[in-house]
Amino acid sequence: MWRNYLTVGLRALLKNRTYAFINILGLAIGLAACLLISLFVREHLSFDRFVPNADNIYQVQAVTSDAQTGAVDPIQMSPYAVGPALKKDFPQIARLAYMTNWQPVIMDKGEPRQLTITQVGADFFKIFDLPFVRGSAATALPDTNSIVVSQKTALSLFGSEDAIGRTVTAQAREGKRDFRVTGVYKNLPRNSHNRMGMAVLADPARFPPGQENNWGQYSGYNYLALQPGTDVAALNAQLDAWKERAAPKDMVGGQLISQTADTSFKLVALPDIHLGTGKSGPSANEEDAGTIVTFAILAALILVMACVNFTNLATARASQRAREVALRKVLGASRGQLIAQFLAESVLVSAIAMLVALAIVELSLPWLRTYLNMELALQYFGGGGVLLPALVLLLAVGLAGGLYPAFYLTRFQPARVLKANKSAAEAEGSGVLRNGLVVVQFAISIGLIICTAIVYSQTAFLRSADPGFKRSGLIQVENMSRTAVRPSIDTIEQQVLRTPGVKHVARTSIAVATDNRMNQSVMLPGKPTPLTLGSYSVGFDYPETMGMKLLAGRTLQRDRAMDDATVADVPDDAKEKALVARGMNVMVNESSVRQMGFASPQAAVGKQIRMSFVDPKNGTVPATIVGVLGDTRFRSAREQVEDMIMYHDEYNLPWLVVRVEDPDPAAVMARIGAVWKRIVPTVPFDAEFSDDKAADLYRSDVATGQVFAGFAILSVIIGCLGLFGLAAFTAERRTKEIGIRKVLGAGTRDIVRLLVWQFTRPVVVANLIAWPVAWWMMRGWLNGFDDRIALGPLPFLAAGGLALVIATTTIASHAWRVARENPIRALRYE
Repeated sequence: MWRNYLTVGLRALLKNRTYAFINILGLAIGLAACLLISLFVREHLSFDRFVPNADNIYQVQAVTSDAQTGAVDPIQMSPYAVGPALKKDFPQIARLAYMTNWQPVIMDKGEPRQLTITQVGADFFKIFDLPFVRGSAATALPDTNSIVVSQKTALSLFGSEDAIGRTVTAQAREGKRDFRVTGVYKNLPRNSHNRMGMAVLADPARFPPGQENNWGQYSGYNYLALQPGTDVAALNAQLDAWKERAAPKDMVGGQLISQTADTSFKLVALPDIHLGTGKSGPSANEEDAGTIVTFAILAALILVMACVNFTNLATARASQRAREVALRKVLGASRGQLIAQFLAESVLVSAIAMLVALAIVELSLPWLRTYLNMELALQYFGGGGVLLPALVLLLAVGLAGGLYPAFYLTRFQPARVLKANKSAAEAEGSGVLRNGLVVVQFAISIGLIICTAIVYSQTAFLRSADPGFKRSGLIQVENMSRTAVRPSIDTIEQQVLRTPGVKHVARTSIAVATDNRMNQSVMLPGKPTPLTLGSYSVGFDYPETMGMKLLAGRTLQRDRAMDDATVADVPDDAKEKALVARGMNVMVNESSVRQMGFASPQAAVGKQIRMSFVDPKNGTVPATIVGVLGDTRFRSAREQVEDMIMYHDEYNLPWLVVRVEDPDPAAVMARIGAVWKRIVPTVPFDAEFSDDKAADLYRSDVATGQVFAGFAILSVIIGCLGLFGLAAFTAERRTKEIGIRKVLGAGTRDIVRLLVWQFTRPVVVANLIAWPVAWWMMRGWLNGFDDRIALGPLPFLAAGGLALVIATTTIASHAWRVARENPIRALRYE
């Protein structure tokens, strides 16, 4: 019986090759898109699942808030001091490990390289049970002079995984340090939020002064392993009250203020870190959960479109088989047998489409893997295999697409069909159903076109929006704070300034897309509550080098003693007290002027505030505002413009920014690199153009938008295939009507207009559905940006117009051919 169903199904497909091609191709594209997106979503959902006991490992994240602006900033970092305090006060915590990244210079085959070494707590490898290929986790780091490396790092540094006993020499602040390799662990997969290549034991004695007890210093990550059965929700609920008791308090403006007054903490499970709200992770491989949800919805929508095509074309074709059904019933076929036959035909089409879809996925994966920089793998068997999901999907699609046509066909009464000598029949309401499905299909396509246009416009706007400084022609050089560089800093600045093509140079602690965040408590006259502002050290020529706008007052100058707030490289109570007595001059940006409550930039110049610039026991420093600069956007447009105070501290200027005015900026960078290598050959030259740094901020948005656009185009193609198929079947069914209309005087243009209007009406209705839904979705997406485009009518009108043009073109080409047929043939076709 099933062999007969298969034979009849294949004959039906071969008899209607156009139907078969359109149906299989449209369904295959939809299934392929769904499979590709599901691989992308599955990869993001799999992060850190490979770690044993992952659901019982938690990261302590901090959430800072600004009482004045209401801005909330969740980050993955937490102060070192928080970890031991949690472990002491909560017996539910079984193990604790701190982790921070350190980037020393390592000599590799005679060349200096800047590599990342992760400093970890003693229990790190007891919490993260990583597999070792040489040595073991239990004996990995016996002391602070040991180091473990990944397979990739071992091969890179030593040419072999057998690296036990080899030496890694790192240039640290206090000089060279030699580490003995005591273990080699397997490379961490790409679906890990942490991709450390080397690890050493964290030594609190080498931390910056005060870090062990300072709850306001963020430089690393705390990880916890909880006791089995711990109620994490209950533990999180206790953290706000706990930090008020445990955090130290500083005297600010005559008041004791907690170091965590604007901060709260929460425990986040290891598998939830990657798609969580906390950013600034160990490897910066962050993704937004909303993006993953959006792509999952996109996969579902494209699959729905493919199924709509399938159902529409199957229903249209079913009406052509009325006589076949009638004869089968007369010959004794039951309704159940007929339903089984047509469902089998539907599943057969779905199976062929799935084979084509898997071929498309195999061909597309290498490109998508490279473009998204992800390890997307198509496995057919095993826990992550797609074979079983593919079988379930093809059965679901086949049954869903064939269910209505099967029941619709088997309702035909054989006596009525054979008496009327009909080869076709039209059930009541089937035209309404098909029109409704076309509306759904084009509503999805129009919505995706609108979303794609808005995403593209926003990303283009972000690249071209004024950041408040002159971004083009700006080079950022790192490593200025390294021990080997410090004695030559003045020489480097002078030599770089003399380099042909260079106009300005300045050092700074804040530039485009820099990862440091420094806050300062500021007391305002007459206000009891301190204000938290960003606090950054800048060189004397910084505003000129960056091309920032001076709104009022002046910039900091070398020849004014109060403009230099340098104290010392290490804590010095005498110098700090002298600064408190003397005071300092600062610059602020326009946003901070508003936060301080001044009426205008001019009104802020000359006003004095007090800053927690030194050790709290030495008091607060009176700071006079001498200049107000325009707002600048150094970070992503998803974040608010940072309120900033700028001062000059000679020991806190880790970047060098260089203003280039030359037709060939790349050649200027090469010349600067040559100067660097001549002066400090033991430190690698690490520099980038600010335009490239800014582009990195939105690289994920651009890539996501382009992939989204690609799938939106696929949805339009699916819609056009379905519309073309429906037009072909409708024209075939109305052949006699078209012939009569032509005999009665209707022209070719009239016939084309009739058919085109029939199929463009659902597209017009689809616009009315798609526009409000797309507006609501895009409004929410745009609200995630502090700087964004206006949500105007142009994308909606353009998408609606484009859909109408596509639908009209698709139908008109076929309608024109049908309308030009000889009416005599049409009237004699039966």
